[in-house]
Amino acid sequence: MRVNEKAVNGKIIGRDWNVQNPWKAVRVKGPVANPAQAVEKAAEVIFCLCAFTAVAAVCAMTLYMIANGVPAVLQTGLKEILFSKTWNPTAKEPSFGIFYVILTSIVGTFLAVLIGVPIGLLTAVFLAEAAPGWLAAVVRPSVELLAGIPSVIYGVLGMMVLNPLMYRLEQKLFAGSKTHQFTGGANLLSAVLVLAVMILPTVINISEAALRAVPSALKASSLALGASPVQTIFMVTIPAAKSGILTAVVLGVGRAVGEAMAISMVSGNVVHLPLPFQSVRFLTTAIVSEMGYAQGMHRQVLFTIGLVLFVFIMIINGILSRIVKGENQG
Repeated sequence: MRVNEKAVNGKIIGRDWNVQNPWKAVRVKGPVANPAQAVEKAAEVIFCLCAFTAVAAVCAMTLYMIANGVPAVLQTGLKEILFSKTWNPTAKEPSFGIFYVILTSIVGTFLAVLIGVPIGLLTAVFLAEAAPGWLAAVVRPSVELLAGIPSVIYGVLGMMVLNPLMYRLEQKLFAGSKTHQFTGGANLLSAVLVLAVMILPTVINISEAALRAVPSALKASSLALGASPVQTIFMVTIPAAKSGILTAVVLGVGRAVGEAMAISMVSGNVVHLPLPFQSVRFLTTAIVSEMGYAQGMHRQVLFTIGLVLFVFIMIINGILSRIVKGENQG
């Protein structure tokens, strides 16, 4: 629907809104006689400035990471940095291979999502579809509290509670082994479990909102056709909320990939092949642990790691966003 503005002697006497773009209005010569029009124009300018600020921030970060990360690639070589398995930046002949670090981030994020997403989704289903009011009033604030806990607290709890448990399990599994290097519980498995817990609030809150947005008519139709409540949840409600659930997965992956503090406290922070009971180092922890004292080429390579992490997150978000877009179009 489209309506034109009519003006007499420079004064607006009527307006029709363009539904697709309500800001598009016919310009009228003469002084602005309607204060509401000035407010709308000011709001339009403010909105445009906010959008430009967001885009400018992304562009500035991208240019900064490229400017600081590319020189090390040009000097050392992309193949040497990405595919070499040796990280020894302070040696007489330094090595800057981050292949194991990249592999650790991929494996750790995948396992954390593999554990956290099903638990988070089922919790969201419980809150949205099955939980009594009094129980939901207890569980929901607890989930929100998880989202507000600082990451360093997760790290401390993981180091004090989870690592000793993992160490006991490690001692039982590798008792008598002469080749295994004991980690004291600070290993990939501990890091994955901490990450899985940290992404739960994001997955639960967004998935619950998506499930509650499913029209009740769909559920009623399924029940009327003889489906049980459980069948309705898994065959009607969850598929109908798939777009919102995938969005929750995207944000959960972003939280897992970008976490540094908690992971550095429970993973052992040593460059190794990412095996469950092996101390490992993620991309984020590599930057955090060495940026304080790195100099020269070592410091430049850390910026290259940041650039790799930046590209890694963009690729993951791009792939998942295309999946979400495809689901919406389907």
